[in-house]
Amino acid sequence: MQTINKTLRRCGVELRETGNEGGYPVFTMVSLFRGNQGRPKNLIFASPVKPDLRFRDAVNNDIEIVANADRVLVYDRPIGTDGLRWRDLQSWWADAYGIASEEESKRTLYRRLKESLPEESPPQRLLFRAFFESFRSEVPALPALLPEVWLHWDPKTVRERGPDALARFRMDFLLLLPANVRIVIEVDGKSHYTDENGRACATKYAAMMAADRDLRLAGYDVYRFGAVELESDDDVKRVKDFFAALFKKYGVTAER
Repeated sequence: MQTINKTLRRCGVELRETGNEGGYPVFTMVSLFRGNQGRPKNLIFASPVKPDLRFRDAVNNDIEIVANADRVLVYDRPIGTDGLRWRDLQSWWADAYGIASEEESKRTLYRRLKESLPEESPPQRLLFRAFFESFRSEVPALPALLPEVWLHWDPKTVRERGPDALARFRMDFLLLLPANVRIVIEVDGKSHYTDENGRACATKYAAMMAADRDLRLAGYDVYRFGAVELESDDDVKRVKDFFAALFKKYGVTAER
């Protein structure tokens, strides 16, 4: 494979092992300039507060929620090259919580994700609601819109870690698209660029930009909304148009 990839890389693609079938490895041709190098191993999401967790088995990467397990979700199923669609998430939710009814699992999962959104951020809540209202019957086959996703987790606080603290802990929304494409959506309110007194803070803004650069270099595509773009029901169309354009750009279709 190394010999083949020497030639393929000149064209901006390479062969990678992306799974297995019947005991044999499966290889896929992927772009060198799109998507993340690795496959997701754990998704810790729908938690507005820092989760209290530990590794039950570090070798197998098994995570255990120590306290407030009802306030955090951990998706631990393999995520292949097709990404994570809503139907995959709903299937996991139904199995994890013993819900036999498809309608009930859809309703309770939506409610659980919505409850994780911060009350003090109506724009975030509007974006989430607008996504589901805009696509309705297509949602099961579309990438799952995951809220409050933890990118970094450090048992120490920022103050305890000091200058080595990671700048960004949590993402507003994450979508995992086919071909290992990872989309981050951020909703920026005043707190993203002002201090505790509501004054413009260049240092805070610069830290946010640095964190964005790190995300992009790590293979994430980042899209930002200003909070003023998501203030009323009149802005629902803006959300719909954005996601329609996003899915078109990345070749995502609602195939069942």
